[in-house]
Amino acid sequence: MANKTIMLGNEAIARGAFEAGVKLSSAYPGTPSTEISEFLAKYDEVYTEWAPNEKVAAEVAIGASISGVRSMACMKHVGLNVAADPLYTFSYTGVNGGSVFVVADDPGLASSQNEQDTRMIARAAHVPVLEPSDSQEAKDFMKYAYELSEKYDTPVILRTTTKLAHSQSAVTLEDRVEVPDKEYSRNLAKYVMMPASAIGRHLVVEDRENRMAADAVNFPVNKTEILDKKIGFITCGIAYQYVKEAFPSASVLKLGLVNPLSKELIANFISQVETVYVFEELEPVMEEQIRAWGFNVKGKECFTRQGEYSANLLRRAVLGSDETAFDKADAAARPPILCPGCPHRSVFSVLNKLKIHAAGDIGCYTLGAVAPLSVIDTTICMGASISSLHGMEKARGKDYVKNWVAVIGDSTFLHTGINSLIGMVYNKATGTVMILDNRTTGMTGHQEHAATGKTLKGEETYAVDLAQLCRAVGVKNVIEVNSFDTAKLESVIKESVNGDELTVIIAKSPCVLLKGQKFPNVCKVDSDACRKCGMCMKIGCPAMNRDENGKVKIDATMCNGCGLCKNYCKFGAISTVER
Repeated sequence: MANKTIMLGNEAIARGAFEAGVKLSSAYPGTPSTEISEFLAKYDEVYTEWAPNEKVAAEVAIGASISGVRSMACMKHVGLNVAADPLYTFSYTGVNGGSVFVVADDPGLASSQNEQDTRMIARAAHVPVLEPSDSQEAKDFMKYAYELSEKYDTPVILRTTTKLAHSQSAVTLEDRVEVPDKEYSRNLAKYVMMPASAIGRHLVVEDRENRMAADAVNFPVNKTEILDKKIGFITCGIAYQYVKEAFPSASVLKLGLVNPLSKELIANFISQVETVYVFEELEPVMEEQIRAWGFNVKGKECFTRQGEYSANLLRRAVLGSDETAFDKADAAARPPILCPGCPHRSVFSVLNKLKIHAAGDIGCYTLGAVAPLSVIDTTICMGASISSLHGMEKARGKDYVKNWVAVIGDSTFLHTGINSLIGMVYNKATGTVMILDNRTTGMTGHQEHAATGKTLKGEETYAVDLAQLCRAVGVKNVIEVNSFDTAKLESVIKESVNGDELTVIIAKSPCVLLKGQKFPNVCKVDSDACRKCGMCMKIGCPAMNRDENGKVKIDATMCNGCGLCKNYCKFGAISTVER
């Protein structure tokens, strides 16, 4: 079979894994990588799963590789931090069946807490990195990654970015290749990384990397285009598209293998071009290596380390102006906001009323940091809300955390929150931990997790009981409450923060955007009864506004009928009616 279709970069990556004969994929959802696993789950030939976190996903893929099959793990760039522990050692052991880690970086911070560059970790771990520039290459590079993995006995990282992950281009589809399982042979020197074995494997890694760098001059993923010899670009990934758009007549060295680099290939290109720019998003990874070899190139002194690149940015940096630029139309700012009917809004409205600070975590609930709710004070990484609250209490004493809570989602709690909670129990901590259980992994697009009762493929499975889990690790005071029962929430939170024991409050209500959620009611304002006090407006629901007379009005097309605004109206001006 060979036919063309239009595919997202993420869809093409999934297709490449399928065509390469991959048998197992494990992942934790994280924008911009999430859809890879969702697309891959449509292929029955591939076992796909959501793991509790990226470390587990990596270890599952490693186990599959050692057993002799082609495997993959998918994550976003900050997820690689979580998976780094097994990755660094996997680099030493090498593979049996080929294994690829797909890592999606997020230049421009579309949905992340930092802008780290995966190539930096790959260099430190001595893991080769391939970086495609369009959907066709995303598919092809996945297949080539498995060839390299098995030829050089190494895990391989396929690095993608937000722009590539969510852009579409034409892809030629091919048939799946069924790769025979490789035999497993017990080999302590290769797979048991105790010091005596690891010393020897470190030498293997060095030799492998040197051989790959030498061979890379002939790798098909690296392409040299000699045109105008006055100006040239060394580039990779999506940045290549910007070079071709802005300078179509320039010479280009397009590197598909961005770690390790081929010195011979780069030297040959530079020798033919008068002025060479290294054009790479984020960190000067290639530039620093090229300069270290003694080559005179231009790079980050012309281009920023921050954000996504573009053809316009390139024209301005090289030419000093951009004749194609146009003035952007004035548009109202549209900051992200919690959806109408979001259960997090209800919880945060109570915390705001009580003037309680919240140590936050990664998820939709980070939006509770901004006005008018303004309750989230910290966001660091997955699971950090609980640990940072613990640190506050141990550093400043029990009284200090009587106006603080830790806020974490159900999926994030299972990701890395459990260990943090165990740490609080073990170290005799006090404080209030709030698990906002909306029955999904919300911000990345509503993926299943270990407490939803469904697998990635939609199969029924055991659903972890969060309350029982908390009690099992030693939390004696565990309280479950409906997120929209604001009166009970207020009472429970007051009692908890003023107590002297560790309390977990599980605020339960499904995400309003989950499939199957039905909203039979809508909120309605009796304009005559409205006193314009604005109490209901303090919750920040986007379905609510004021009319020309300053009275509250509700957009019925946006309202989900949760009734939170009704809870805050002291004059009975808001009611719920059938939609």
